[in-house]
Amino acid sequence: MAPENTAPAETPSPAAGAPAARYDAGLAAQVEARWQQRWLDDDVYAARTPREGGSTAFVMDMFPYPSGAGLHVGHPLGYIATDVYSRYLRMSGREVLHTLGYDAFGLPAEQYAVQTGTHPRTSTLANIATMREQLRRLGLGHDPHRSISTIDPAYYRWTQWIFLQVFGSWYDAEQQRARPITELVAAFEDGSRPTPDGRPWADLTAVERDDVLSRHRLAYADEAPVNWCPGLGTVLANEEVTAEGRSERGNFPVFTASLRQWKMRITAYADRLVDDLEPLDWPEAIKVQQRHWIGRSHGAHVRFAVEGGEAAGDGVVEVFTTRPDTLFGATYLVLAPEHPLVDTVLPAAWPDATPAGDPLPQSWTGGAATPREAVHAYARRAAARTDAERQAEGAAGAKTGVFTGATATHPATGEQVPVFVADYVLMGYGTGAIMAVPAHDQRDFDFARAFDLPLRCVVTPADDRGLDASTWDDAWTAKDGAVTGSDSRGRLGDDGVVLDGLPVPEAVQRMSAWLDERGLGRATTTYRLRDWLFSRQRYWGEPFPVVYDEDGVAHAVPEDQLPVELPEVDDYSPRTFDPDDADTSPETPLSRREDWVHVELDLGDGPRRYRRETNTMPNWAGSCWYELRYLDPDNTERLVDPALESAWMGPREGKPLGGVDLYVGGAEHAVLHLLYARFWHKVLHDLGHVSSSEPFHRLFNQGMIQAYVFRDARGIAVPAAEVEEAEGPAGTACTWQGQPVTRELGKMGKSLKNAVAPDEIAAEYGADTLRLYEMGMGPLDAARPWETRAVVGSFRFLQRLWRNVVDETTGELRVTDEAVDDATARVLARTVDGVRRDYEGLRFNTALAKVIELNNHLVKRGSTPRAVAEQLVLLVAPLAPHVAEELWERLGHSTSLVRQPFPEAEEALLVEDEVTAVVQVRGKVRARLQVPADITEDDLRERALAEGAVQRAVGDAVVRKVVVRPPSLVNVVV
Repeated sequence: MAPENTAPAETPSPAAGAPAARYDAGLAAQVEARWQQRWLDDDVYAARTPREGGSTAFVMDMFPYPSGAGLHVGHPLGYIATDVYSRYLRMSGREVLHTLGYDAFGLPAEQYAVQTGTHPRTSTLANIATMREQLRRLGLGHDPHRSISTIDPAYYRWTQWIFLQVFGSWYDAEQQRARPITELVAAFEDGSRPTPDGRPWADLTAVERDDVLSRHRLAYADEAPVNWCPGLGTVLANEEVTAEGRSERGNFPVFTASLRQWKMRITAYADRLVDDLEPLDWPEAIKVQQRHWIGRSHGAHVRFAVEGGEAAGDGVVEVFTTRPDTLFGATYLVLAPEHPLVDTVLPAAWPDATPAGDPLPQSWTGGAATPREAVHAYARRAAARTDAERQAEGAAGAKTGVFTGATATHPATGEQVPVFVADYVLMGYGTGAIMAVPAHDQRDFDFARAFDLPLRCVVTPADDRGLDASTWDDAWTAKDGAVTGSDSRGRLGDDGVVLDGLPVPEAVQRMSAWLDERGLGRATTTYRLRDWLFSRQRYWGEPFPVVYDEDGVAHAVPEDQLPVELPEVDDYSPRTFDPDDADTSPETPLSRREDWVHVELDLGDGPRRYRRETNTMPNWAGSCWYELRYLDPDNTERLVDPALESAWMGPREGKPLGGVDLYVGGAEHAVLHLLYARFWHKVLHDLGHVSSSEPFHRLFNQGMIQAYVFRDARGIAVPAAEVEEAEGPAGTACTWQGQPVTRELGKMGKSLKNAVAPDEIAAEYGADTLRLYEMGMGPLDAARPWETRAVVGSFRFLQRLWRNVVDETTGELRVTDEAVDDATARVLARTVDGVRRDYEGLRFNTALAKVIELNNHLVKRGSTPRAVAEQLVLLVAPLAPHVAEELWERLGHSTSLVRQPFPEAEEALLVEDEVTAVVQVRGKVRARLQVPADITEDDLRERALAEGAVQRAVGDAVVRKVVVRPPSLVNVVV
């Protein structure tokens, strides 16, 4: 890809009456435009092919979605930080790859197209151009040859190719890796792997073979419960649904519906996704979120025999529990409303009494005439709520449910326990059925109280609540204490099990073994993670590279026919419905292009008619692998050259799983983009396409730049730029158009009318000032409030820096060739050493503080030795590259400082000749002494006790002990 030769923006001239060489907004604009063009002309940021054994650094930002609103000053925080770090690494001798692309498919552009009729590509490309210009003005050192856009057919050709790799693979649990599906077919063909029903592979029809392979493929189509949003006309991933059961975008109600959709079998990688988090250099909070989302739980499956089903007679319900030690405390079962066995366990009529012999309460039946009527009515109500909404309601304490009329046999006691249906049990977790142990699970406790079910304590509480669970206020959920009331020998004789007196961990093992020995259950591991829903009923997304034959069997489009390009359509919107009408099905924009949907292709066995997939991929698809395209953006023959991938991302000392050296972005992507990208990368690794098994080695979450939001009496945000603030006795009074408004710190954005465009700051002070201000506001990972009035402080520092090198009246250099005095040399050495450490640790605010301190030292000194000026310019260059380049050139250098070696501290000057020793008496500081850094313990003791202030503090008291820690501390005990 050729770099864009974007012409520099028109720059203002110096202010009238200002000295010709004074650093003001006009001069800053001229300097910045000139250097930005020169960097582009000289191609200084192009990442060079790594040398054999050379030191590389791959630095990335989470790439942006090109919004029509453009950037506000909060957006570039991470981009400036990675630019500072990349500049420092280049100057430290590393070969750096740093660029930026655009995540350009997605719903916002499609919705804009629906509203205006503008093609999503047109608006998206315009937004990209605007954002590129804004970022260019910040002086970001991106390699322009490597910038990509996910909507470029040359890019999404490879997105489709990766989909086909996933579709053409299965996960071998024994080898713990993905393998080509052709190897599985070969095993079925030669009989080394039996088919599900035992018939020879050759005897299966094409449809039957496809069905068998779909059970193994890592990408497969399946009819399953999905989040259907009629108001958007599309299916949503769990992560796109709020806890209130509504769509994140548009706030429409979301329903559970059964639709045939493409899925990714990410669950096959659950263990590796958890285990491989350990060696990654990621924030622990992100690791915790991923572990929780995957939700690996060790426990046991337990089988309960159910009697009395009208449809299928006796059956078995299998439950999953993480606490098999509490099996004796199970007093009822609960099935999810969607559980496939619900209909099979329903008897024709209600039983005469509960299993305990009591009259059947109306709360159990919901007032329905038959179990089928009650359960079906309840299931319809449950379908109107999403899993997230049901979880939130379940955690809140309010429980609903209905008795199925069936009972189950407790495997350890032989007792009959009732079987309920309740929506606090989810089909997507475990088996969709639970054994309820109300004494030791809070949700079960609340349900049991609501339906007057028994509570049986089987783990002795460590507090004083006693063993009668009916008197408790809440469940005892801790694992402390010994198991009690868990002995079935009286009922089962020698086949019984005894857990009484065992601690919980031992009881878990014994019960699991007992269940396994008798075929009543088995130890197992389950996960909260569900397979990734990969279909969207939208236009603006990557088409699937699959077609269907007349039998509905999916076939991969051959690689030489990629990309399958997105066709033009007259109507961009999926068909939407009444938001409250759950009984609808998607109709996609692509399905209306009959000439595109029905196509004649030769897939290797002659021309045949096929039907294309009319869903598109989610916007996550393009962001799952873009780091690899950065490595080799023009390769048309393969995904990435193996040598390039190994050089930039391969495993090495310090990053055993490989990956990008630094990835900076928001914490909100913890369980979406980051988890999906890890899954795709692992599949590519298993298939031999990449050497790294993780995409991102080091992850850093930058904080948020906040701004004041001003609201009128109606609570509506008013333009922050028009608000007048005045300090008074009661604090800051804020008014807008003469009316009082409230002020609160919040997000920055167009909707809150408090956004500040970086262009405005750059025009008034220069881009270097904006860079310095954002990097100096505080630690990079912390939230920080924006204050436009404070920006001038960074501008004044640049003016002082400029004046230390250039005479702002004449434009002549002010540096001298004098020798550097010892005090200045030591300040310089400390600054170089500290700034190096701070750049390495991404502590840009403290690095800037140290540079300012050195500059202030030179101001006080009155003159600037050339040797110090040059190092000062190099120190500030990563933070303020334009002014640094200008000063570097004025100091007589003809080449850019982009790859100029970063200063090294002179070790000898870091050793202090003298240090301050603190002398304490009775724990209070009484004196501070300047002493040689190598002073001995005896000499320091003698000098401390001879100090007048110390003698006065001791007075007539007896010195019992003198603790000496040379060279910095003396503690006198009296």
